[in-house]
Amino acid sequence: MCVANRCVQPVMTIETLRSLLAERDSYSMLEIVDVHTGERTVLKEFDHVIEAPNWTRDGKTLVYNSRGKMFTYELATSEVREIDTGFAMDCNNDHVLSPDNRQLAISHFTNEDAVSRIYTLPLAGGMPTLVTERGPSYLHGWSPDGERIAYCAERDGQYDIYTIPVNGGAETQLTDEPGLDDGAEYSPDGKHVWFNSTRTGLMQIWRMAVDGSKQTHMVREEANCWFPHVSPDGQWVAYIAYGKDDVEAGDHPPNKQVEIRLVPAGGGASKTIVKLFGGQGTMNVNSWAPDSRRLAFVSYRLK
Repeated sequence: MCVANRCVQPVMTIETLRSLLAERDSYSMLEIVDVHTGERTVLKEFDHVIEAPNWTRDGKTLVYNSRGKMFTYELATSEVREIDTGFAMDCNNDHVLSPDNRQLAISHFTNEDAVSRIYTLPLAGGMPTLVTERGPSYLHGWSPDGERIAYCAERDGQYDIYTIPVNGGAETQLTDEPGLDDGAEYSPDGKHVWFNSTRTGLMQIWRMAVDGSKQTHMVREEANCWFPHVSPDGQWVAYIAYGKDDVEAGDHPPNKQVEIRLVPAGGGASKTIVKLFGGQGTMNVNSWAPDSRRLAFVSYRLK
């Protein structure tokens, strides 16, 4: 979640946070796109901000956040249902599903200090369990074996990639670079963690081994590229691209002209599959359909 530039974590109360979120007054279009044909379909329009759809592995449901809460959207019926998240009523757009889809991991701004920490709860709803004692921690990936969670965290003034056992414990630091490393997500085979980093001066797409070794610059573009999402078949990576001069490298704000781009997971040329008004909230988390052909995302329109 980025209310302001994530590189600078403001000290704020929950009331201040809610006020900032309320200032973002937009319509939201929940959409899907065929990544090979570019055909877009609007599933539902909302008169408020929704963000970051996850697609369940049975292909029937999208999970998203809105106004601090978590919701499901049933594709067959268009039914929207709130997920009971207990005390976690300030969830942000960093949330993922467990590989078996029985659990939901969320990033929630805790009331004590308004800092994002990671929790898990049943996807059907229930009381959250704390995973990361320290914050801010912003969730992005769940390992295919279900054992570990990957996230971006600020520790001692620097944002890097960490992993932690899903039931909590000692966190493992994978990157150690000045600037911002973010968007950590496991490949479906569990061999790599994809992420985005400002280490070259622009936000770019990188990949590393799960132990943090072999950090490789995978997408080199004259753009600021965020949130690499690997398709379930492991063949493709989708990400959000901002214009080089439209944003600072470490910022991913809403209300910008952005593109969703696609690149082969093994490397190669990227192609644009969607141009839209959005950015923050459009595709922060993995939103691939199980068929590895469609993506869910959110576009916006100002009121």
